[in-house]
Amino acid sequence: MRLEVSVEKNFTGFDLKAAFSVTDNRIGVFGESGSGKSTLISLLAGLLTPDEGSISLDGDCLYSRGKKIDISPEKRRMAIVFQQPHLFPHLNVKGNLLYGYKRCAPEHRKIDFASLVEVLKLDGVLKRGVNYLSGGEKQRVAIGRAILSNPRLLLMDEPLSALDDELKYAIIPYVNEVCARFSIPFLFVSHSMVEMRLMTDTVILLEKGRVIEQMTTEQLARRRMDDSRVGYINLLKLRDPRKVGGLFAYSWGRGELFLSTGSNDDGPIFELSSKDIILFRKHPEAISARNLLKCRVGGTFPSGHSTGVELDCWEEGLIAEISREAEAELEIKKGIEVYAAIKSSAFRPLK
Repeated sequence: MRLEVSVEKNFTGFDLKAAFSVTDNRIGVFGESGSGKSTLISLLAGLLTPDEGSISLDGDCLYSRGKKIDISPEKRRMAIVFQQPHLFPHLNVKGNLLYGYKRCAPEHRKIDFASLVEVLKLDGVLKRGVNYLSGGEKQRVAIGRAILSNPRLLLMDEPLSALDDELKYAIIPYVNEVCARFSIPFLFVSHSMVEMRLMTDTVILLEKGRVIEQMTTEQLARRRMDDSRVGYINLLKLRDPRKVGGLFAYSWGRGELFLSTGSNDDGPIFELSSKDIILFRKHPEAISARNLLKCRVGGTFPSGHSTGVELDCWEEGLIAEISREAEAELEIKKGIEVYAAIKSSAFRPLK
């Protein structure tokens, strides 16, 4: 998918000037509240008309002020998922899901209804009224309704912000799986760095109505490490949990990590802040942390007043954060061996 945008939109007290070109299927738009993210989405979908500029998708011009082209929203074949699901209360789940599908031209109907219902795990609620659904079920229906309209591009305007963390991180795998299975490119809007990490590969950074930069999601996460209170967030997928005394032992790479919280579920994702990893040049004689990993430094990168340290541990990767002074004292450089100590309480489950 190739999306080329150069638009301007002026409001009282705010103006958006955005220009970018992306060739990816998992695109993020990242920025603080008021940076222009929702305005950009509305311009792409045709819900707002730019004052100047052009928009093209896969070579097709959707809007051009100069050429006097302005394709109507329904003909752009873009679907939007908002913060709130906005389901039709007079229709049951099946009726909501089929709403866009029935309005899609037959030649564009490439997504099988039954397959989508299976992926989103909605088969048990198809006949249920939408007022009798949980928050997570409602948002899955909204996502399914948008996807069944067979869009060329799925626009998601902070679709998870109204959900608590448990629901949020349960829905993300559904969205990723359904878009991958049915080859649907999407543009995902959020101000959450963790959501960006889980959902996107390329990020457009918006600030005060301007596109500041375009980069990979990993580059953005590393750059913001020093500015974030929690630093860089390592996302670890752990497996094979077992109880060991008062701790949970999980397999990770070629070894085991010990966590103070866990469950019997297999494959959960845990957060680990770069600030919670302590580095040693030599094996410490005694330490209270339950995890001590022998690692090799794969490289370093600067981030403000801190240094990010890439660690190769047990055939897995971690990012630790240390001060410039600690980097010099420990003589941290690529290729050396270090020991990484992590408390069992430092891991936080996402789901």
